[in-house]
Amino acid sequence: MAILRGITPAEAGAHARALLDAGFDAIEVPTNSPDWADSVRAIVQLAPQALVGAGTVLTARHLDQLQAAGGRLAVSPHVDEALVADGVARGLVALPGAMTPSEVFAAWRAGAAGVKIFPAGSLGPGHVRALRAVLPPDLPLLAVGGVSPANLADYLRAGCTGAGLGSELYRPGQMPETTAQNAAAFVAAYRDGVH
Repeated sequence: MAILRGITPAEAGAHARALLDAGFDAIEVPTNSPDWADSVRAIVQLAPQALVGAGTVLTARHLDQLQAAGGRLAVSPHVDEALVADGVARGLVALPGAMTPSEVFAAWRAGAAGVKIFPAGSLGPGHVRALRAVLPPDLPLLAVGGVSPANLADYLRAGCTGAGLGSELYRPGQMPETTAQNAAAFVAAYRDGVH
């Protein structure tokens, strides 16, 4: 899952195309990005087959804006059970962030499609491995925060289904060619981790 924090609507299409061409199928634009809903709309129009949505979803208003833009993915940094349930009731893919077993189970009970382990870089693959030992095997976990091509495979081997990729993939102002190069490095690391 690509995280395009800080992207503008004028840039969104070119960077999304680079990601899609590399093999990404999920893209989020955090709500603290400039005119984020317009970027979501632009990416949805470019790639209706991809799972596109918003990150840093904190309120029902964010869900309203996300739906109006045509997005289907609602990613939060925290577990707000009412927000997760609201998103699920709207037919959205809810992906809240959690650290502890209690938070992960609360998110799962509220209907989350999966849980992002956040901030993964502070916790490490060992934390994921320990969580995985007590969680349902069919509960998807994504490592988010501090994931790089160098450590992605470690998180996958520890029990993550995938990862949310932020500043190691995209930084505001970078060229689409850089996004394409970074995306290719992550895809190679992903393939290494799942084999």
